[in-house]
Amino acid sequence: MDSDKVYLRIAGITFSQVQAGAYALVLAEVNGIRRVPIIIGTPEAQSIAIFLEKLNPPRPLTHDLFISFAKLLNIQLKEVFIYKYEDGIFFSELIFTDGIKNIRLDSRTSDAIALAVRTDAAIYTTEAIMKEVSIEMEEDNILDDEIEKDLINRTEKSLENKNLEELQQSLDESIVLENYEKASFIRDLINRKKDQEDK
Repeated sequence: MDSDKVYLRIAGITFSQVQAGAYALVLAEVNGIRRVPIIIGTPEAQSIAIFLEKLNPPRPLTHDLFISFAKLLNIQLKEVFIYKYEDGIFFSELIFTDGIKNIRLDSRTSDAIALAVRTDAAIYTTEAIMKEVSIEMEEDNILDDEIEKDLINRTEKSLENKNLEELQQSLDESIVLENYEKASFIRDLINRKKDQEDK
């Protein structure tokens, strides 16, 4: 394994008290005390939680269907790699293998984690990302309000210098790229800025 890559596991998931309609997923450094909190949307949070709680939905969820389809084609999810952090958003890729070659697909981090929990695929990120966003925690406690506020503030600070026109452009780009978590955050930020201008 690349010495720069950090091995992660899921430490917990909880409803966000800071950002309405979102959840906080906590990834923990294996054999370490650093934690990486990630804001994810409701559908992905439910998909992850259902599997972690070993619940059996009456019909396959989208992530279950994807894994079943991959198995039919003899393709296995080998690894999730969170390779970039920009403007408060994590970028990931899925690394599949057909037994001969590796196949890489870009993915939203929340979808990547939802697939990883279903296949026991390894989850990695870079040391650079860990140094930028991780929080040191001695135990696997779910995020408290102060830590979660820090998470939200980091995302907001990366966008707060943009004007409404630039934010709208970022919102449109996020929707086109189907990055709905980022789009939701930018939409809320636009509304707050508009409210401040009206006062």
